[in-house]
Amino acid sequence: MNSPAAPPRPSLKFIVEEPPKAGAVREIAPGIYWLRMALPLKGLDHINLYFLKDGDGWVVVDTGIGDKSSKAIWRSVFENQMGGAPVTRVICTHLHPDHTGLAGWICRRFDAPLLMTRAEYFLCRLMAADTGTPAPQAGIEFYKRAGLDAEQIELYKSRFGGFGKAISPMPHGYERLQDGETLILNGRQWEIIVGSGHSPEHACLWCPELDLCISGDQILPNISSNVSVWPTEPEANPLEDWIASCHKLLGALPETTLICPAHGIPFSGAHRRLEKLISHHERALQRLYDFCLEEKMACQVYSVLFRRPINDGNRLMAVGESIAHLQCLVKRGAMVRRLDPDGRYIYKSTASS
Repeated sequence: MNSPAAPPRPSLKFIVEEPPKAGAVREIAPGIYWLRMALPLKGLDHINLYFLKDGDGWVVVDTGIGDKSSKAIWRSVFENQMGGAPVTRVICTHLHPDHTGLAGWICRRFDAPLLMTRAEYFLCRLMAADTGTPAPQAGIEFYKRAGLDAEQIELYKSRFGGFGKAISPMPHGYERLQDGETLILNGRQWEIIVGSGHSPEHACLWCPELDLCISGDQILPNISSNVSVWPTEPEANPLEDWIASCHKLLGALPETTLICPAHGIPFSGAHRRLEKLISHHERALQRLYDFCLEEKMACQVYSVLFRRPINDGNRLMAVGESIAHLQCLVKRGAMVRRLDPDGRYIYKSTASS
């Protein structure tokens, strides 16, 4: 006898219907402010940043990209919404430039410490150090094995080392955030919940008293964060890490929690969204398995994973995410991988899954 189906989760409930303009500030809970900033990126034109009252000062969570317009908005916030009070801590959920771009600048301006997880801080420093250096042979080989052609490889080489151009120099020291530890901000406890997959050690901040979670890119309302394999760790399995992190957050956060994401509008309905993120990737894995019953290269599977067209602007992210899905199936034993005579990886699903 089949057990009755679980009732459907309620739809996501957003705190506003329309997104605010760049530079707008809104108080979303007592002492918790939401700042919207523009991003000069195709397909992702904004980021949400947050600043929290903490005694006589403020804690900034994520900083925006390191450009002049973002600095101008922060200067206005420092003077107006923060009333000239100091920033006492800067927290970055993870290493990507739209989150860390002005961390060093704000830390130096206020002589404030930077708080990050260890893996995010050191990988950010490492990637920034690549600025101005030529693409490594390991990276070139990685994309050749994915099936990119000579012209696409040249584009990768021309763009290598751009990470550091989008961030101000990072502080040479930091304070480590760890999974399960608690921060006290303005007398309230904030628990650190670490996830992985989109980045190696992404920190979410959850306040049980406010039932509010600043989720960075770990929970987004409308899109799934990029989960890719990169040349720096070519045998990684980030998609399995991502799915496991979604299950972890399902167990840690109440359904009622207000999720404050890095992109999109803050919302409640965490369980519904996390379940959808998990099912989205599991369905993609099944489609990919079916598609690869005949041998394919990573660059040949875009059509079953992405709705948007793949071009020079998004190809490296697309091939990285394709490899993440393929590698997940390989690690699960549902697919095998071999090198062809031209040094390219060929993937083929096993007879049964």
